[in-house]
Amino acid sequence: MIADLLESAVVDRPRARLPWLIVAGSALLALLFLYVLFAAYLPARQRVAQLEAELKDVYAREAALQTRMAQQDQRTALRDQQMAALVAERDALARRLEEAQRALSAPGRSSARRR
Repeated sequence: MIADLLESAVVDRPRARLPWLIVAGSALLALLFLYVLFAAYLPARQRVAQLEAELKDVYAREAALQTRMAQQDQRTALRDQQMAALVAERDALARRLEEAQRALSAPGRSSARRR
């Protein structure tokens, strides 16, 4: 008896039909998803890859420029040291020259001491 009731309930039930609006909306949603995936996402991803490559190149050029700048700074520091040494040598020569001129300008004192 219970089995008869269950069978009659299943058999008597009308067949459910899908509304065409839900089918059309699902198809439209699927098309929108595919558009976003292929028409918008993939080109954007390619552009991001190009920008990353360009950024990598910029960083490489920056590293090269910083290396050149460090070398230039080293050369400048070496030239400054050499210039300071030359200035010190020039000053020493100028003092020796002044001393020699003083010694030559006072011959009386030098010759009096020698006698």
